[in-house]
Amino acid sequence: MVLFHSVRAGALALVMCSVPALAHAETLREALTSAYTNNPSILSALLNVKATAENIALAKSAKLPTIGASASLGTTYVAPSATTGADATFPTSLTVGASLNQNIFDNFKSDADIEAARALTEASRYSLQNSEQNVLLAVVQAYWGVIQNTQLVKLAQDNVAFYQAQVNSSNDRLKIGEGTKIDVSQAQARLAQGSAAYEAAVAALQTSQASYERYVGHKPKNLVSTYKVGSLLPKSLDIAINEAVASHPAVLAAKAAIRASQANSDSANAAFGPTLDLTSAIGTGATFLPGVGTSLSQPSASVKLSLSVPIYTGGALSSNIRKANLNQIKSEVDALATRDQVKESLITAWSTLQSATAQIASANSAVSSGQLSLEGTVQERDVGQATTLDVLNAQSELTAVKESLIQATSSKAIATFAVIAATGHLTASDLGLNVQVKTGEDYIAKVEDVWQEIRALD
Repeated sequence: MVLFHSVRAGALALVMCSVPALAHAETLREALTSAYTNNPSILSALLNVKATAENIALAKSAKLPTIGASASLGTTYVAPSATTGADATFPTSLTVGASLNQNIFDNFKSDADIEAARALTEASRYSLQNSEQNVLLAVVQAYWGVIQNTQLVKLAQDNVAFYQAQVNSSNDRLKIGEGTKIDVSQAQARLAQGSAAYEAAVAALQTSQASYERYVGHKPKNLVSTYKVGSLLPKSLDIAINEAVASHPAVLAAKAAIRASQANSDSANAAFGPTLDLTSAIGTGATFLPGVGTSLSQPSASVKLSLSVPIYTGGALSSNIRKANLNQIKSEVDALATRDQVKESLITAWSTLQSATAQIASANSAVSSGQLSLEGTVQERDVGQATTLDVLNAQSELTAVKESLIQATSSKAIATFAVIAATGHLTASDLGLNVQVKTGEDYIAKVEDVWQEIRALD
């Protein structure tokens, strides 16, 4: 009895950690909202979008003028003259000027660089969406992991209580001569096995609670096993595959990477062409000589056009073209691999969903039959037509099918959201979460502003 009470107390304490307040149940939608708002992985992906967007400004700067101003002030020492008898002097000179440099033509290389930067920024946006999906799917897995393991702990607790009751019953039957020591030993062995299974269930629950806190940002609080996905779940596998190929952010990111590599190839080819640059400058100066006065120099201005054509660069330009072409081919191959991976994950999730649905129907029937079988076996044992071992076996079989039902229910829920994620729709906007969707579009629009050095970014 001491073992049973300690196990029951431990299970109650652990379950109460997962269910601190029955007055408020934390829904899956609330958990997803909290994770989207607080998870650092999504924030990291958003910052990557902003950092990648800066490449657009860097690429566009090649087509914009560079304007600078300069000023210098200096003093020169002039030694005294033995011939004229002039004293030493310290003339001070001041020069100021401004310059402007502008690329007029670069064989469209800068246009290709801008296109590549924009394509990579688009790819980073899709990567942000993919990170969002991964985090939200991990939340679903952690959410249902807590629910499943909480139910398994309760089942293990009930199982220990049943076996403890059988130990007590076997001892009572032995005392009145209706049982044997073998019956007692068999019941005690099953009790020990049940206690070990309970400890394993507790450890699994603690692990799932830690995963939940990692993704959601707080400990689980009275989770409920209801959820709605509406029209997000495809009607058939073929429809799901078509949606995945067309909408999954990993596929879209791979397509954007192809466009970036194509633009990089154009840029490498454009480097073989001529470059025309305009350089202009204006300046003036003044010299002050103590005892004499100030003399102003005449303002000067210059304008220069420079045309350059590469003739031989030691093989660097040709190597850049070959490298860019190879990277373009690689991006196309990577896109095919990404598409196949998405299709594989979708088919796997769809199969798991169908299998779990069938297992739930089978397990429900098995639980009903197993419960009747156990009750009948206990009655037969009481009238001497069955043994204690028969009762213990019936309980083990019932526990096994109950575990299967709990696991299948959890698998079905997770597989449902895994199918939605594989089609590219497990996002905050598609789920209708009450959050401000993070896309980085506002920052990209500011980066596209050519006068960004005059108007500071937020």
